[in-house]
Amino acid sequence: MGLLGSVDWQGNIFKDGAWTAGRGGDYAVVEPATGEKLGRMGLATPEDVAEAGETAARAQREWAATPHPVRAAVLRRAGDLWERHAEEISGWNVREVGAVPGMAGFALHVAAAECYEAASLPSRAIGEILPSEQPRLSMARRTPAGVVAVISPFNVPIILGIRSVAPALALGNAVILKPDPRTAVTGGALMARVFEEAGLPPGVLQVMTGGADVGEALITDPNVRVISFTGSTAVGRRVGELAGRHLKRAHLELGGNSALLVLDDADVDAAVNLAAWGSFFHQGQICMTTGRHLVSARLYDDFVERLAEKAGGLPVGDPKSGTVALGPVIDAGQRDKVHRMVTESVRQGARLVSGGTYDDLFYRPTVLADAPLTAPAFAEEVFGPVAPVTRVSSAEEAAELAAAGDYGLSLGIVTRDVMRGLAVAERIPTGIVHINDQTVNDEANAPFGGVGASGTGARFGGAAANVEAFTETRWITMRGEPARYPF
Repeated sequence: MGLLGSVDWQGNIFKDGAWTAGRGGDYAVVEPATGEKLGRMGLATPEDVAEAGETAARAQREWAATPHPVRAAVLRRAGDLWERHAEEISGWNVREVGAVPGMAGFALHVAAAECYEAASLPSRAIGEILPSEQPRLSMARRTPAGVVAVISPFNVPIILGIRSVAPALALGNAVILKPDPRTAVTGGALMARVFEEAGLPPGVLQVMTGGADVGEALITDPNVRVISFTGSTAVGRRVGELAGRHLKRAHLELGGNSALLVLDDADVDAAVNLAAWGSFFHQGQICMTTGRHLVSARLYDDFVERLAEKAGGLPVGDPKSGTVALGPVIDAGQRDKVHRMVTESVRQGARLVSGGTYDDLFYRPTVLADAPLTAPAFAEEVFGPVAPVTRVSSAEEAAELAAAGDYGLSLGIVTRDVMRGLAVAERIPTGIVHINDQTVNDEANAPFGGVGASGTGARFGGAAANVEAFTETRWITMRGEPARYPF
């Protein structure tokens, strides 16, 4: 029996270790490729959040006191479950999210890797001995933050949830997870079932599906101490402001408009292969998607021609068929936003070389040549399968344009001289750099995060970043005899 087939999850939320009806009713889970209703999910309310916060706080104290090998074993079992149930979970990822099978499989690989990586955290050294001017033992110790709220988006719900959930749990925290309602089965219900099956005690992980009111209730709940938010920059600003007013730490992984620099010594075919993947993979619905192609004038015309040819040949359709490169965008609102940005960019002078059309939610991979720097498809995050290409006269101009703007997430540079590529990268502030690769990459043990409008720096991936994100530092001293003071 599958993960979801073994429990009556339909129309429910996961609260205090049990599936129960949310006070907000329920809603239909819709497959974007076909419009078919796949099931129903329960909706939480702020009242549900308040109850979850109280039970999570109680459960967290016992979980944090659990011997570290026990916590590590739960994370290892969770990793095994992601792998063991890969076919079932991938099927949901394809149908609910619109991911092509390759993307769905990659998400499962990362989910398992995140759990295995997190399993090493409970036994990690959690402090240091400090020198002291007094006759005492002085220590700095890392302690669990307490209750962590994880708010994840629709586009890659498994990866963008598990990268916070797994390390937060491993380090002794309780987690309340709020997935995007559009992908709450993949991003919420399945995650709850994995950890429930792995032996996580009741109340340590709870899932609250809902809208902005539920998100606000999570951020302001007195039991929640840390917020891990992944989503748009506009919403992230509001999350950060609200968390700041309540004196809470907010880890913000936000939008991007990542640049791919094709320097004058690059191999054009290799660059085009990277460019197509960077802009069109998962329909461009990735924060690291290549949003700006800055191409040397010497290679520009050839690059545009070959990229347009590749885009025109990519099959788009229902990802269940397994024969397409691109599936649907998530909904009509997102499709219309993408199309408005394309048409406005053309109106401002960009040349439509390929794509720019859609059938229902299937948007054709689009290449825009000679994109003005002010065109929305070049200057803003599109979050769709659009590749704006701009001609540059030199590596210096490419670096200057890549560094312009508010975002600073990922960067790709294509060149035969890797040291030159690294030197160019030093001039462009981003959280991630890939020399001779495109901008979309992810590994569980690597720090991930952006600067500027892309977020608040590397918060996920690797032990150091995860410990920093989900623990507090406590100073502890001990004396053999009580200290004596003048009065």
